Amino acid sequence: MAKQKKRKIKKSFKILLFVVIILVLVFVGYKLTNKKTEDKKVKVEDSLEEYGYVLNENETQYYKDLFKELKKVLNSDNVDEEKYATLVGQLFLADFYNLDNKITKNDIGGVQFVYTPYQSDFSKFAVESIYHYVENSLYEKRNQELPIVTSVDITNIKQTSFDYQEKTDEEAWTFNYKINYEKDLGYQTEGTMTLVHNEKKLEIVDLK
Repeated sequence: MAKQKKRKIKKSFKILLFVVIILVLVFVGYKLTNKKTEDKKVKVEDSLEEYGYVLNENETQYYKDLFKELKKVLNSDNVDEEKYATLVGQLFLADFYNLDNKITKNDIGGVQFVYTPYQSDFSKFAVESIYHYVENSLYEKRNQELPIVTSVDITNIKQTSFDYQEKTDEEAWTFNYKINYEKDLGYQTEGTMTLVHNEKKLEIVDLK
C-alpha cells in the first residue's frame, strides 16, 4: 500500500515537472519572439511634426530623398502647393507599392498621405488586396520576390473641383502617374490620383 502511494507521488511529481518544463519553454519562446518583434520595430528617422508626417528608417533611398524635398517645400515661407501635391503623390506611391521593405501584410505603406477619415478603410482594403500575400519577415526568412519602386512620374497636374463626402473642394489637385519598378512583377504602373485640402494638408481622396 505504501509502495503504491509512493508510485502515485512519483508519477504526480513527474507530471508536475513535465508541466513546469513545458511552461518554462513556452515562456522562453514567448520572450524570444517578443524580443525579435521588438528588434524588428521600425524606428522613425525624421518627421514633419506640424503636418504629422514621419520618415521610417527602412524606407528606400528614393523615398528618403523625396521626404527631404517635402520638408524643404513645407518649411518654406510660401509653400508651392503644386510641388507639395506632386510630392505627396510620389511619396504615397513610392511607399504603398514598394512591398519589399514591408515587415508584415499589415505594414501598409503611404497611409499617412490618405484622406484622414478614409485611412482605416483604406488599410483594411490594402490588407485584403495588394498586401494580402505579403509574407511575414519578422524572422528574416522570407524568400518572396516583391516589388521595389525606383521612381514615380507625375504628369498633367492641374486644379479642379472635386466632390466627396457631401463636400466640394474647388481647388483639388488631380494628376496622372506612372510607377517605375526595379523589376516588372505585374503590379500597377499607371493611374490617376486626386488630392483635397484637409485644413493645411493635402490628402489623397481618390486613386485609380
